[in-house]
Order: sequence, then C-alpha cells, then structure tokens
Amino acid sequence: MRVRAGFCVAAMVAAGLVGVGAAPAVAADVGSATVVPIQVTGNPAERFNLVLLGDGYTEADLPTFRSHVDKHLNTLWTIEPFKSYRSYFNVYAVEIVSAESGVDCDPGLGDPERDTVLDMGFWGGCNPNSVQRLLAVDGTAANAYADLAAGTNRGNRQLVALANSDTYGGAGGVNATASGGNALSALISPHELGHSLGGLQDEYDYYARGVAGDTYEGPEPSSTHHTLLTEQQMRDTRAKWWRWLGEPSESGGQIGRYEGGLYLQKGVWRPSRHSMMKSLGFYFDQVAREQMTERIASRVDILAGGTEAGRPIGADQVVRVETLHPVSHELRVTWTVDGTTVAGTGNARVLDLRTLRLTPGTHTVTATVTDPTPFVRDPAVRESPALTQRRTWTVDTGLTTPVVAEPLAITTSTATDRPVGARDVVYVESTHPTDRIPAVAWALDGRPVANPGHDGDLELAGLGLTGGTHRLTATVTDPVTAESVSRSWTVDATRPEVDYDLSEPLLTTARPGKPTEYVYNRPFTMRLTGADDTAAEVTAEFRLDRDGWHNYYGWPTDAQAPFLFTATGTDVDGLVYGNLGSGGLSVSPFAQRSPGYGRHTVEYRGIDAVGNVGTAGEFVATLIPPPPTCTDVVSGRRAGALVVTSGVTCLRAATVTGGVTVRAGAALVVDRSSISGAVAATGATAVELLNSTVRGAVTVTGTTGHVTAVGSRVDGALLLSGNDTGTTAAILAGNEVVSLHCSGNSPAPVDLGAPNTVRGAASGQCRGL
Repeated sequence: MRVRAGFCVAAMVAAGLVGVGAAPAVAADVGSATVVPIQVTGNPAERFNLVLLGDGYTEADLPTFRSHVDKHLNTLWTIEPFKSYRSYFNVYAVEIVSAESGVDCDPGLGDPERDTVLDMGFWGGCNPNSVQRLLAVDGTAANAYADLAAGTNRGNRQLVALANSDTYGGAGGVNATASGGNALSALISPHELGHSLGGLQDEYDYYARGVAGDTYEGPEPSSTHHTLLTEQQMRDTRAKWWRWLGEPSESGGQIGRYEGGLYLQKGVWRPSRHSMMKSLGFYFDQVAREQMTERIASRVDILAGGTEAGRPIGADQVVRVETLHPVSHELRVTWTVDGTTVAGTGNARVLDLRTLRLTPGTHTVTATVTDPTPFVRDPAVRESPALTQRRTWTVDTGLTTPVVAEPLAITTSTATDRPVGARDVVYVESTHPTDRIPAVAWALDGRPVANPGHDGDLELAGLGLTGGTHRLTATVTDPVTAESVSRSWTVDATRPEVDYDLSEPLLTTARPGKPTEYVYNRPFTMRLTGADDTAAEVTAEFRLDRDGWHNYYGWPTDAQAPFLFTATGTDVDGLVYGNLGSGGLSVSPFAQRSPGYGRHTVEYRGIDAVGNVGTAGEFVATLIPPPPTCTDVVSGRRAGALVVTSGVTCLRAATVTGGVTVRAGAALVVDRSSISGAVAATGATAVELLNSTVRGAVTVTGTTGHVTAVGSRVDGALLLSGNDTGTTAAILAGNEVVSLHCSGNSPAPVDLGAPNTVRGAASGQCRGL
C-alpha cells in the first residue's frame, strides 16, 4: 500500500464504538441522508471526529451498511492507542441511499456500472491504468455529505467512505475508502490511519504485490520507523527508536532492527518483524504506537476548560481545570505557586487558594496537565502540547471574588447509555462554586469504594472485578448545603469467551492440566467463535508461538471461512497467509522461509464491545510432513497378502486379510485401514501407519524416508531398526502396541508429546516413548 498523491492501495476506515459520551446517541434526518451519532464524547469542535459514509447501499441495504460500520468500529477499538483514547473521538455514520446496490467496476458484479451517490468504483474509478483494489470516491460529494455531521469540518475530522462490496480494496489519504464487507477491510482501517493520522510509512518490502523490492540507496530516511543505523549506533546517538530497543514488541518478537521497508527488501531497517504497517492483523509496535498516541492527542486539548485565565483573580476562591479523560488511565494534574509545587493536591483538578495563605501582593499559579501514558518514552513528545498543557493565573490578594454558586449539577461524565469495562476509568464533573469544592464519593453495588486518586475519576482496574455486572454510582455533594446529585453506570466485568473448532486431526491428546494437542499431516483450519453476556460482537484474536496477537478475520477471501495453517503459508493475491514456517503468519511470497513442521502453540482470546479482554486459552498443533503421493490406491476389501514392490501404495479405508510386505525402494501409506497379518518393510522409501490397525507385528528396517505411526493399534511388536530418515525423526505418537523396540535409527524416534500405550516392554531408543 504505497502512498502516492494522497492515496494508498488499501482501505482506510477510521472508526469508533457506541457510547462514551455526554448523552445517548440520537439519529437526525438531514437533507437526503441520515446522520447517526455513533459515539459522542463532547462538542465536535473539541474532539477528533470520524465520519463514515456509505455508498452503493439501497434502502434495503442499510442494515448491511450498519453491520459493516459495527465491524469496522469494533475492530478499531481493540487496537492501541485507539482503545485507550476512544473517548477523544466523536463518531458519526451518514446513511446515504443509493439507487443501486454495489459500486462501479466491482469484479464481483456482472454490470460494471452502478448508479450511486458518491460514484465509488474499483480500478481507481474504472481507470484501466490503475490497479483493481484502488477504490475511488467523488471527494467533493463525500465531503458535502460529511458536512451534514454538524460541527465537523475538514480540519477536525477524518472522512471514510464504505463501499457496498465484498471485494478487497480501498484508498487512504485525505478522503479514505474501503470496501465494507471484505474480510480484511476492518484491519486495513487502522493501517491507513497510521498513514493519514500518524504520518507513518509502509514497512512493506515490495511495491507491487508478489514482486520483490530492490535495495535502498539514499541517506538516512526521514521516517521515524526506518533507519540505516545499527542498534548500537542508535543507542550511541540516541536516534530513532533507541529507547524501545530490546522491548517485547506489541506485534510479536522484540523491538530491534529488521531488514526491509519503504517497499524495498534490502538496505533499510524497521523496528519489528510484523507491525501492522508491515502485516495486517497485528498491532502497532511501540514505535508506531508512540507516534499514533501523539497524533491522536494533538487533535484535542487535554486541558479542556476551567477557571478563565485572561485576567487577575482573587486569592479567596477555588480555581479549577477540566481535563479530558482517557479510557485507560487518569491524566496527571500538578499545581505550582510562584514556581514551587503545591504538595498534597492528590492529582486534584481544583485548588482552594485560601488554603495557601498567600502573602499580600500578586502571585502566579499554574496548573500543569500531563498524560502519563506508558506508550510514550520520548521526553520531547511527553512535553509537547499533545501530552502536556498548562494554564496560568495571576492571583492578586487585594481582589475580592463574588461568590458564584450555581445549582449543583453533574455537567458531564462517562456516558451512561452503555456499560463500561472492568478496567475503564469512569469520570464525573459537576458545577463548581467559587468558594467551595464539591466532594465526589463512589459506591459499587451499594458499598463505598476507596478512591486514592482525584475523586472525580475512578480507575476500575484497581477493584479487580472479574465477573458479572455491577452498579457503580458517583455522588457529588455540596459541603455547605449538603445537597447531592448522583449518576450511575453499569459495569460489565464479564470477560468474553472464545471457542475454537479445528479440522479433523490425525490424533488428539488430552491430558489433565495440559493444553489439548493435535497432530496433522496436512494443512489444517481453525475457526474462532466469540461469545459474551451481551449481544454485542466479540473480536477474536489468536497468537502463534507467542509471536504477537493477530486479529481473527476468517480467511482473506471469505470472512465466514476458517483460517488455514500450512507449512509455508498460502498465497492470496500476492501475499502469504497462515504461514507456520519462519517469518511469521504473514510474509511476502518471495521471502525465504523454512517449512513449519513441528509443534506450534496457538493461543486464542476475545475482546468485547466495552474493551474487556478474555482469558487466553491455548492448544498445541503439531504438523508433520505429508505422506508421499500415492501411485496406487487400495480401498475396500483386499483378500490375501499384499506385496508392494515399487511406487507408493496407499491403503485408504481398506481391509487387507493377509500381511503386507514392502520391498526396497517402495513405500506404503496405511490410512484408516486394517491389516490382518504382519507388516514387514526393508529398505523402503517410506512407511506410514495412520489411524489404522495391524493384527500382527510391524517391522521397519532401513527406511530412507518417512517412518510414521500415529494413532494406530499394533497387536504385536513394533520394531524400528537402522532407519536413516534424514532431518525428520521417525514419529511414533499415540499408538497402542504390545511391545516397542527401537535401535540404530537416525535421528532417534519421537512421540510429539503424545505418548504411546505399550502393554509389554519398551526398549532401546523407544524406552521413553
């Protein structure tokens, strides 16, 4: 996805989720479209506004548009820093009714022309010189409809146009586009926000898909997340991402120096193996996340209001600041008088000047609001207006302040129209008299809750809520009149659950206290299904071999299809997915990688609509090399003995009433079959027993290729000797045998963590199997 002239060959969807706002969402008819506030956290002039438009949706298609919006929004809020700062966003959906379904030049439709309001189309608007997945939009029309979201303008919003299409495609830049229903569309959204909002550059090692990039030739890149420097040079010069080096990466592995980026394979390095700027579905790594945090915060004022500072004030009053409220943590407020820090303020947003006992004359009082987020390590970013803002007052002790005491009321708070998550920060603000400070008390399910921080913010993470729903109440009390007002929220502390469903394995091993283990000798699929105590969608994620959480989207070509794992991945439209080999799940097709045979741990979890992260489960999948290709297949009943003299004979659901002999140079694969006699192989190229039964002994000697027995029963001795199987050890896993004897095999046989049941003796190399 290379940015040129403001476009990126991918979808950009800026998104949000319902409910962190000052009031419940209300739909309003505006002209020929309907503007639906999805999330309103404050005045649009004081927020970063995401406006989503639909094109190619008829009146009958509007439920589809709403479901597409929901998917895009739910996905965005699972990704940091959007997850922590979702309260900084307003989100609006503009429902536009088109005359026809679909958009122009969609290869999934027969007719290339569609009558739609925003004139969206693939191939850059049906331009034969463009690429198929470039999805164009009439920018003038799109902005005219976006203007219907009152209070938003081109300076304080990100416009996103969703096409009624399941074809992969989109464009990033000032006006972003995305196909609404493709399996990967919602994952392209945060990537494109990395470009348009974060100023991040692509970390791909190709420009055209499937075509390897060349070598970088030029000076040190201006990009914050590309470099020519070594790790030591970064540390020595305190350059680029030196502060993050060696940290476990949010997208897997650790922050270091990985070759490739800026559409080139060689000569330039990036911070992590597969940040979302390299591979869709992963998170931003810390380097990109830090820049995204600064850019999001720079679109708003974290010091949002309070006592006016344009004229001198008296020393007989209370001064205050109003701050924004990230979902994940409190902002920090400190106070100074004439440059000296006021101790014991407890992160309060208010300061009673009367308690300072100021000497006669004028003094300078300053409130500093800082975001202490761990997402930022650069002091320059921390001190920038995005994360640190100040307000200063001149205090004249000779002035008298008239008492202003409005009726006590809650002026704003965390929205009450949806539950809050069990680790959210919930806040409440009220009217403030000039001569006193209303107190805030919190109660959970009717019991008082201690709040060590600023009393207007409560960090729920410290309460350790683990299940069910709870009633949280904030009560604001005037210390003079004893008048009080309250506001309550439902806290959803139920973690979402995710179940997995795998394609049929060769062998399943379940042991108490251990993850279930599966053995496959061919590609296998995984479907994840999330569930929660509400009807809201659960976003499922998985992690392969502890290497970065990855969004579960089904399969790139079909959101309803399961995810496919293979030894070296599957090429889909010039990108590789489901790779168990070296390099991670998603790599370029030209990247060198070794096959991923062996044991793999797959973790899975869910994130619900309010941000609760479920407990991770896991299973182990072991992939072994596939059996050799059959040259002769035997099925059904076969009378008498069988002698295999050449080629590869495969018994598939077969019954052989005699024994089987395998001559030198030949191979035997027995799959879900039964052999009444013994099996003897000498000098074979491969011998495999897969979920089968042998009513006699099995003797395998001098094999030059695979020796595999998985999930089989041998009513006699199983003897392996002198088999030289190269880099792949003989596999004896989950079998039931009378006795087991192994000697002289190179490498020694293995059981893949699935022990065999041996009724008699086990000796030699197989003693522990």
